[in-house]
Amino acid sequence: MKEIMAVVRMKKTGATKKALVAAGVAGFTAVKVMGRGNLVTDPKAIEACKEKLLSMGMDEFSESWDTEKMVTSFLDGSRFFPRRLFTILVHDDDVPRVIEAIVTANKTEYGIGDGTIFVLPVSDAVRVRTGEAGEAAIW
Repeated sequence: MKEIMAVVRMKKTGATKKALVAAGVAGFTAVKVMGRGNLVTDPKAIEACKEKLLSMGMDEFSESWDTEKMVTSFLDGSRFFPRRLFTILVHDDDVPRVIEAIVTANKTEYGIGDGTIFVLPVSDAVRVRTGEAGEAAIW
């Protein structure tokens, strides 16, 4: 048995859920989390992100310095990003299929921030309702 932990963009929650169901996953858990991945060090990518985020965050009610401070703190690593953490228990043979479903649902053209997937071994599982243990408890 394996546990797959997938950290994805908040806006990709619905797509990830649909992809897991389509891949035949019997059940999973999703929680809101805060975190951050690797810092982007390419000045061109940072400037492009900053311009895009500033244009999205500005309206007639926003203070320009406040919006710029928030955007800068996202890009310089001093602020966490909201994310969704999916936890899925699967049989060893199902790991590649589930990972492919998650990757397909979450890959974007941005080149950064698409998420991370971790695969961990699981020693046992018990279904509370029936008492089933091991492989029988997860699907």
